[in-house]
Amino acid sequence: MCPPPSLVPADRKSGFITVGYRGSCTMGRESQTDAKFRRVPRIMICGRIALAKEVFGETLNESRDPDRTPDRYTSRFYLKFKHLERSFDMLSECGFQMVACNSSVTASFVNQHTDDKI
Repeated sequence: MCPPPSLVPADRKSGFITVGYRGSCTMGRESQTDAKFRRVPRIMICGRIALAKEVFGETLNESRDPDRTPDRYTSRFYLKFKHLERSFDMLSECGFQMVACNSSVTASFVNQHTDDKI
C-alpha cells in the first residue's frame, strides 16, 4: 500500500512506471476458433527503482538487478504474482493513471510450419 498523500515527502519526484507482460496463444487444426492461452510467465516492471519499490513493495522481485541505487532506472524487475489486474490496482491506489496501452497477439498453428515459412 502506498502512503497517504499527507505522508509523502514534498520533494518526491513524479514518474512513470511501465508494466509489461508476454502471453502466447497456440491453436490447433481441430479448434481453430477456440484459442488456448498459456499463463503469463512474468509481469515486468520498468521505471525508477525507488518509485517501483514504493508502489509494489515486497511483491517486487529485484533478483535480476539487485545492486542498483534507488535513483536509477531499471527494466529488469518483475512481480512475484501473476495477476495483471492486481498490478494495475496497486498503481491506481498510488495515484497512477494509464497514459498508453498496446497489445499484440502472436499465434502459431500446430504442424503448419514449413521450411519456407520458418
